[in-house]
Amino acid sequence: MPGESYPVRPGGTTAVRLEPGDEVTVVDVHGRQPARLTILSDDPSTAQAAALFGPQSPAGDSASFTAGDAATCVLAVPAWRMEPGQQEIPSTVLMTVTRARPPRPAEPVLPPPLADPVLDLRVDRATALSYEVKPGQYIQVIDVEGKQCSDFLAFDADALAAGTERGLDLTATRYFTGSAYPRPGLHGKFYAPDLAPLVEVVRDTVGRHDTFGLACNAKYYADLGYFGHVNCTDNFNAALASYGVAARQAWPALNLFYNTFFGADYQLYFDEPWSRPGDYVLLRALAPLVCASSACPDDIDPANGWHPTDIHLRVYEAERKFSPAIARRVTPSAEAELTRTTGFHERTSALAQRMTEYRGYWLPSAYDGYGAIAEYWACREKAAVMDLSPLRKFEVLGSDAEALLQACVTRNVRRLSVGQVVYTAVCAETGGMIDDATIFRLGADNFRFVGGDPYDGVWLRARADALGLSRVWVKESTDQLHNLAVQGPLSRTILGDLVWTPDGQPPFAGLTWFRFTTGKLGGADGIPVVVSRTGYSGELGYEIWCHPCDAVAVWDLVWAAGRPHGLAPLGLEALDMVRIEAGLAFGGYEFDDQTDPFEAGIGFTVALKSKSEPEDDFSGRAALARRHSAPQRVLVGLELSGNETATRGDCVHAGRLQVGIITSGTRSPVLRKNIALCRMAVEYSAPGTLVEVGKLDGHSKRIPATVVRVPFYDQEKLKPRSLSRRVPRSAWPASACTPGLGEAAAVEDQRFAGECLGPLDVAEDDVVVTAVKDPGENALDVRDRAVKQGNSEDADAPWQAGELVLGRLGEAERQRPL
Repeated sequence: MPGESYPVRPGGTTAVRLEPGDEVTVVDVHGRQPARLTILSDDPSTAQAAALFGPQSPAGDSASFTAGDAATCVLAVPAWRMEPGQQEIPSTVLMTVTRARPPRPAEPVLPPPLADPVLDLRVDRATALSYEVKPGQYIQVIDVEGKQCSDFLAFDADALAAGTERGLDLTATRYFTGSAYPRPGLHGKFYAPDLAPLVEVVRDTVGRHDTFGLACNAKYYADLGYFGHVNCTDNFNAALASYGVAARQAWPALNLFYNTFFGADYQLYFDEPWSRPGDYVLLRALAPLVCASSACPDDIDPANGWHPTDIHLRVYEAERKFSPAIARRVTPSAEAELTRTTGFHERTSALAQRMTEYRGYWLPSAYDGYGAIAEYWACREKAAVMDLSPLRKFEVLGSDAEALLQACVTRNVRRLSVGQVVYTAVCAETGGMIDDATIFRLGADNFRFVGGDPYDGVWLRARADALGLSRVWVKESTDQLHNLAVQGPLSRTILGDLVWTPDGQPPFAGLTWFRFTTGKLGGADGIPVVVSRTGYSGELGYEIWCHPCDAVAVWDLVWAAGRPHGLAPLGLEALDMVRIEAGLAFGGYEFDDQTDPFEAGIGFTVALKSKSEPEDDFSGRAALARRHSAPQRVLVGLELSGNETATRGDCVHAGRLQVGIITSGTRSPVLRKNIALCRMAVEYSAPGTLVEVGKLDGHSKRIPATVVRVPFYDQEKLKPRSLSRRVPRSAWPASACTPGLGEAAAVEDQRFAGECLGPLDVAEDDVVVTAVKDPGENALDVRDRAVKQGNSEDADAPWQAGELVLGRLGEAERQRPL
């Protein structure tokens, strides 16, 4: 019989009563997490305590003991604050108890109430009951044992008292929400026939329900040969008769937990519910309601998992406030996690009503008083600030950390310097992408992995186990590290006076592309932060990484510094516009586990040559080598004729045959064109190729389109590098090779300004120029580095040329020959 499981989060304490012979095992799940175990017997003088685990305990380390007498076992897990430049992160400890005398199976345990309930009702299997709810009160419908449907009806109580039935209109609801059923968030309301909202969905831990079918009824069972079968419709008729509600032959109802879906043939299918024991939906009454709920009696098909059980109801006072949330699980066996808010939510929510659930967090779609277009132009012309805290962060530590990452990602991590960031793909053995990520190197054995999918941590730990790497710890730090992106041409100006760095850390002014520094925001006594020269906009930009407790203060400092420069907030809608223009991939759109990095447009991250040694083998390498040698699809850009936008999933045709599929599309304000990213057959991928985007059925309506280079905007990526322009060697000013004051002036005259931060796709005779000017010291530093030609993986290779360095104006200059 499986034991009882008690996960204890950092800062938490759990007490369990033990009987003689009970066995307790405590597991340090992710390693390096101290814990304290206390045993309290009936005689206080015999209390015992033990410190468990420590700073070097491996992931999965455990301690076990068997109770000799009856006692109470108390497990405490300490927590601490991790500063952005640190990596020691607290994590969960698991306690399991295996009983010497397992108890007899008891009634399923309900989840604890969300608050003190006003009503606490059990709907027995195969029955229904009615109840009244006041405006603002919350209704929690709980699936007690899992896989059990519950039909829900609601009527305006005042209208019923006046003799009018005013209930839920599911057709109107689907129409106005634009979905099969409402979800927590902006489009979360159920409407009445007069289009007034009656009920709002606040929380949903399942996410799979039905608004198309009817509550089960006598005809359904009779047609299948089950005459006289108890059914929800008859149960509802009886439960609502006292309120004067007319009986129906079949009730159209919101069927919670009923798993229905439409197939590709538009056929309505159903299967076993997704709900598990204790799953629930939390509704909020928007009017005085008479409600009815059922525990569906269907036992002739999978609707209730073939075994009908009970439903439980709780009603809470309107004065209680519950955060809107959707539940997600990282893996099928993981605990459900509700949607959360980020550390910046206090500020973003004050500026935006339209919030979207994004990878487990609420983020603004667009900001009130701005809108996506204004936010977009702020990012392109001035600066914009965006909350990107939902990115998942993992601290990867230990002497095997480099080996693990080298085996898990497509980039050559061994070439990553301390203080450097690299963008990479993460692939399965098939070559399909699990995620894309950035990796920060904080030390010789210290890395920070930042991806979009919470599954990344599961993958990294599984790979460490498979490879036998015992001296590596992968610990999630998302809860202690939130990040704010400041993007746009004026981002350096806005942050220049805010970021203080100590001696030994790169100064902010000299921070180059894909580098980071550790410092304070607001002076030497300010807020601890990590600042990286990274972004997702195609513009010069930075990300500020801070502890969530400091997030509001960080926002306020950035906002105050940026407002004189036209800083605006940036929501998800505007972000989608700038990232499509910049040709940046997005998980679930440009890539998934069926798409390789070459097909996703990020083939430059795959280091097939520089990771050719057996010790540098990485997940998916063999598959990627095969795919690279014989590609079938590539990511291209499309410019569409006319004013109609392509949307994700639109087919792309050459004549009758489909040759591609749209992954993302938008209207580009700066280009004044409709553009799209498309996964295209290689035979039709050459720039200038004419194709058509299929609308409707893909054939009866077509939009002409032309294949173009990606990115659409700033194709040479000069803006994020902050390079004014590329200059071929033939145009290099002669005066730049002559020491003295003149060469600096000549360099300035040629507009060699800003910083070139990373390789450019240029010809062999081109040069890449870095120029950093400090107005206070009137200094100029110019580096002329030859650009290597060939595979993109060479971007990580050391430069073979020398460099030209011009010192402070008016002082002696030194020159190393190229």
